[in-house]
Amino acid sequence: MGIDSAIEYTDSLLYEKTGQHLSDLQCCILQQVWGGKTYRAIAAVAGYSEGHVKDVASQLWRLLSEALGERITKGNYRSRLVYWLKRAKRKVVNVAEEAWPRVNPASIPQIDQSTPMLPAISDPPAVAPHFIGRNSALERLNLLSRQNHKIIVIQGEGGLGKTTLAQHYLRWGTFDVVLEWRIAQETSSLTAVEHIIDEWLRQDLNDEPGQDLSISLSRLSRHLKQKQIGILIDNLEPALDSNGQFVVEARCYIELLKLLSDFSINSVTLITSRDRLCEPGIRAYHYRLPRLTLADWQQCFQSHQLCVFQAQAILQCLHRTYGGNAKAMEILCSTIQTDFNGDLDAYWQAYGANPLAEIDLKNLVISQIDRLQCLDPIAYQLLCRLSCYRYQTIAKLSLSAVLAQCHDLDGQRAISSLRNRSLLEVENGESWLHPVIRAVSIERLRQNDSLWDKANQTAARYWTDSVDSLTSLADAQQALEAYYHYAAIGDFQAASQVLLRSRHNQWKQFLPLASSLYRMGFVYPVSILIVEVLNRLEAEPESLLQLSELRNILGDIYWITGEISQAIACQETAIATTQHHLSTFKAPDPLNHYYLQMLNIDSRLSLGLYAVDLWELEQAETAFRSVINLGQDTPHHAWAEKATVALALTYAYQHKQQCAYPLAEHCLAIFADRSPKSGRLAYFIQLLGQTFGQLGHHQRAETLYQQALTFAEAGHYLQVKAKALTGLAMIARQRNQLDVALD
Repeated sequence: MGIDSAIEYTDSLLYEKTGQHLSDLQCCILQQVWGGKTYRAIAAVAGYSEGHVKDVASQLWRLLSEALGERITKGNYRSRLVYWLKRAKRKVVNVAEEAWPRVNPASIPQIDQSTPMLPAISDPPAVAPHFIGRNSALERLNLLSRQNHKIIVIQGEGGLGKTTLAQHYLRWGTFDVVLEWRIAQETSSLTAVEHIIDEWLRQDLNDEPGQDLSISLSRLSRHLKQKQIGILIDNLEPALDSNGQFVVEARCYIELLKLLSDFSINSVTLITSRDRLCEPGIRAYHYRLPRLTLADWQQCFQSHQLCVFQAQAILQCLHRTYGGNAKAMEILCSTIQTDFNGDLDAYWQAYGANPLAEIDLKNLVISQIDRLQCLDPIAYQLLCRLSCYRYQTIAKLSLSAVLAQCHDLDGQRAISSLRNRSLLEVENGESWLHPVIRAVSIERLRQNDSLWDKANQTAARYWTDSVDSLTSLADAQQALEAYYHYAAIGDFQAASQVLLRSRHNQWKQFLPLASSLYRMGFVYPVSILIVEVLNRLEAEPESLLQLSELRNILGDIYWITGEISQAIACQETAIATTQHHLSTFKAPDPLNHYYLQMLNIDSRLSLGLYAVDLWELEQAETAFRSVINLGQDTPHHAWAEKATVALALTYAYQHKQQCAYPLAEHCLAIFADRSPKSGRLAYFIQLLGQTFGQLGHHQRAETLYQQALTFAEAGHYLQVKAKALTGLAMIARQRNQLDVALD
């Protein structure tokens, strides 16, 4: 089993569990881990910091562990995936044997020879490079024809391979005659149906057309009943109006399609179209053609003698960017072979993942969107608005997210219009835009500053209002989407409010979004966003308070990542700002005063914790005493209790057992009265475990560590989990249980 199979299997596992495919970074991590690379080496390849790579990897291992029901880590990913894939393959074989058992030929009922049977496709020759990955589609067409569907509409966006599939099916099917009709590109150039039938009768069926349409249809009907005929009507959409019905110039086509849908004839008609055929009275089965898989793309690239083994991550990114589009695949292969001497890396350096790099594909989409703009301006406006969504962390939109952009539009009708034209993908109630369609649409949206701002503001409000509490990382990431929309229109004041909006999280804490995110392990991305806001709003005096709170959060992130000097600078700046405001406000608003004092106290508590890590214990003691003095018997008493725990640990480190032990017992009694289920005090419970461990009370320390670990694992609180595991390992080592300590 190779890395490609492992990534595909992992992607399917996560898609079943989360509804989202692997990101580019996750694919890169899996590929490099498979090759035994370190996180530092992976970070260099991926272009991210080592800390961010570890955060993403940690979340990935957790999701895989939940999906497979066993612990998956960096160290065992390769061996366990080999096991699970082999098991999955065995299961498929067993299921197949159960579903299609061998039968006695004598028990098979005889076919009624009076029923007209459509021909099955014969075995085609070796697959050509332009017809890769469509065996299942051919089988589906065979099945539909055996089910007596007379008209099959192959639907999908431009460049998907609809015409190629239809031609291949008809070419290799055992038809007596194949008739083809390509609809004109422009509605004004549509050919009269009489001319088409006349040509079929004369050129293909050796018959004379009648003097009027009804006679010609009757003669065509006779041929359709006597012979096995395959018919291709290609590119139907120019003949359809905004409702999927035939335009005035093409109303006569209805009579032909009614004949072709008659169950008494012995033919099958394949129609290719980007738009859905919604003409009453015409029985047609719509088959939405799926996109090509990554394995199909790899096969095509190899058939063009392009080496992809050393550029799997690039190929994956291109496949995702173009949505598995067949035409894009062929254009890319040709461009890389012709202009870059077959060097995929060189192409990537030149164009990257720009979905509009290939002008042929761009023009194809532009023509489709131009047509929508003429036929259905309301649906066109909705398409442009939907392009402002990022489709990254949240790859698919719920119906409510789509409807949020409708405003005064007829939302449901506009959505149906986009879906019927293959411009909006819908699956299991979720919607998304093909990357190339989104790229063209967002170009147009950006040309109108007012609509661009309005669409992003609407999206930001939707994401903010859609999340009431943060019970999981997915909730937090959904709330964070609002930030990117405000940043896109340059409103960093609103973007900062997204980061600072407080919600109850899974630990029953009422914290700003940014604080909850870094506690969930989303450390590096949050720090990048905060720094961006600080840089943008530094010169705006009215933003000083928000900036102080952001610096307070950023300080804790720097502390977690080991950049303590920067962490201290952030907290000292936050304290200076809040003290200045507290001293200058003559009659401050009570709520504002509470907020400022809380920020002042919290920053001092953080400085004390940083000092402990630096082993500057006297400085830490001073900081904790300051917090206790400021917070005790005030609305900020909770901070005084936390500082008391930290002070007890500081005393223990200073070997002041007579001071440390009473404080530790006092704090233990306080925590015992609190609800243990919330995990809100998990960090300070493990601090208390450190205190008792330092004092030699190992059993009590172990109990506290285990309690903190339970909270951390249930709530994905990585910092607490790491510290609790470290404490348990130290206790095991002191007991000479080295195997337990190493584990």
